[in-house]
Amino acid sequence: MTSAEPAEPAVKGPDHDLDTALRHERAHHDTCRAALAAMVDGADLQVVVGEDVSASGADAEVLGHGLRSRAKALRELPEGPLFFGRLDLAQGGGHHIGRLRISEHPAAPPLVVDWRAPVSRAFYQAGARDPQGVTVRRRFGWAPGSRGDSADLTGLEDEHLRGGEPAAGPGGLLLRELERPRVGPMRDIAATIQPEQDDLVRGGLADSVCVQGAPGTGKTAVGLHRAAYLLYTHPQRIRRGGLLILGPNRTFLSYIAEVLPSLGETGVRQSTLEDEIARHPVTGADTDRTAALKHDPRMAEVLRRAVYGRVTAGHAEDLAVPDGSYRWRIAGHRLTGIVSAVLAEEPPYEVGRERVRSRIVRLILTQAERRGGPPPAAWLRRIERARAVSACVESLWPRLRPEEVLAGLLSDQEALAGAADGLLERAEQAALLWARPPRSPKSARWSAADLVLLDEIAGLLEHPQGYGHVVVDEAQDLSPMECRAIARRVPFGSLTVLGDLAQGTTPWAARSWRVQLTHLGKPDATIVPLTTGFRVPGAVLDLANRLLARLDTDVPPARSLRHDGALRVRRAPDGGLAATVVAAVRDALAHEGSIGVITPDTETTRVREALTAAGLAPTTGRVTVIGATLVKGLEYDHVVAVEPTTIAESEQRGLNRLYVVLTRAVSRLDVVHERRELPWGGEESAEG
Repeated sequence: MTSAEPAEPAVKGPDHDLDTALRHERAHHDTCRAALAAMVDGADLQVVVGEDVSASGADAEVLGHGLRSRAKALRELPEGPLFFGRLDLAQGGGHHIGRLRISEHPAAPPLVVDWRAPVSRAFYQAGARDPQGVTVRRRFGWAPGSRGDSADLTGLEDEHLRGGEPAAGPGGLLLRELERPRVGPMRDIAATIQPEQDDLVRGGLADSVCVQGAPGTGKTAVGLHRAAYLLYTHPQRIRRGGLLILGPNRTFLSYIAEVLPSLGETGVRQSTLEDEIARHPVTGADTDRTAALKHDPRMAEVLRRAVYGRVTAGHAEDLAVPDGSYRWRIAGHRLTGIVSAVLAEEPPYEVGRERVRSRIVRLILTQAERRGGPPPAAWLRRIERARAVSACVESLWPRLRPEEVLAGLLSDQEALAGAADGLLERAEQAALLWARPPRSPKSARWSAADLVLLDEIAGLLEHPQGYGHVVVDEAQDLSPMECRAIARRVPFGSLTVLGDLAQGTTPWAARSWRVQLTHLGKPDATIVPLTTGFRVPGAVLDLANRLLARLDTDVPPARSLRHDGALRVRRAPDGGLAATVVAAVRDALAHEGSIGVITPDTETTRVREALTAAGLAPTTGRVTVIGATLVKGLEYDHVVAVEPTTIAESEQRGLNRLYVVLTRAVSRLDVVHERRELPWGGEESAEG
């Protein structure tokens, strides 16, 4: 159930049987709460005792870190119900399913089994046709916002799988949980995971997967739960390599921030790509054309040429290295031979530089051994640091900084022409050049697109630290160059790629997942479509599907599991847009849940002022006024979409932007407009 009122009696039998079952389950929850408190106290005690354990320095550090991490994770577990389901098994017995394993003693049978454990999978996969040894699947209904008080357990619902008929649809508790009003941060879906979602969540660590998820299909939650599952099943490998969650912006990260901690996983890095690659603050701006060029995949080869073009692969001067009264000599042609051989190996630039140095020193060492036998180690270190050797390496394979390379490229027409020959047309080169070059790279005003290019150059110089697994959300909006930045961070790891091609709104947004995955370095990743919406009601999805037909993308229409919801189109009189928005918000406040007023970016301030003047200041927590370009990834129970035609005409992919706006509603949608024509045609209202 989703309220604290008495539950509807889903369990067969008299009402007192339901009351008895609820009392029994509440008592079990009290037992679990006491056991969890003991686990927290025990973990803290282990940290204290572990400090006195005699071990080597390295072993003690590992032990201490593990104990402290365990204690910290248990202390930071958000308050809430400790289980959401239960399985009764054909061979007898059963177990409760929750977000964390709870037991009274490490060797005792668990009071609650972690939802990620193999024995829990039947909770999500078992059915009447394949009961998987389950006789009864029980779901529990908790009061909204429950902090885990046993009295908040208000209902339960049993599904009998042995000899039963396949369910016609989800049960009442599950539907009410899916339809529950959305206020505050995103919550986890561990209690409502569907079989097709569960298959994705439990994919192997080595498997890279791309989820093409229609609006409301839970693709973001699937990605986060997959991260939690991998941390549970491969804790050492994942924590050693690291796990990264990449979101499109910080607002989105705030929205999802509580999901992993609610699943018992803390300390996971959640970031944006801009934060990951930021070598400098963004202080410059590009024209749309210049930004698109900088995100173009051809720039990767332009930058590679610019970097390795600094290497002297042709003529080199002879090298003479003083050693007391003697001089070691290496002919210039042998030096260029070393450089050519290293270039053929295609190492990162800094690795190549050190290979050149080591091979020069090796030639000198060979001469020394022929002349007088193996020299001492101190002699070898002195030759490696010799000024003549360092100067020679610098002339052949100079040390570079990304800022120097990019500033030189964007400031020098000849340098850019040389690196872009055969790749970029002259007009494109001209668009890249700085109109007013800075005095030095230190004074350059770098744009957001420049940061992507700087990261590409930095990756050519030296590979960045990699991650074991990266979850990338809203991946359809990444440019090829941004994809390359991510690929460099998972050369040996795996990816979970989440997105919807229909929601691509950047000028360089992907039109094909296979092409996008190639840029991400995982061309063979499995692409899985999710088309069943659990959060967006049918009336809203039907409208969005009408718009989908006008988008230049091959995405299957979505269908909704929900038949509730409401859609209303409001035509404002001339000059009456603000008043009509105010009326729509007043009506929405009569219903439960969050309200998102989504406007064209140019109208956000005017609409916010109108609501404030009407006494509906959007600072109460329920009402949010937000521009269309900032709403991706967010959800509201009630959406008021303002001037959809203006949104559709405001940018290159305005129709895609409008598709995003319409599908932010998880219960009710009001469309408010002054202009006569709507992008999808018609002016109808629908009640679910």
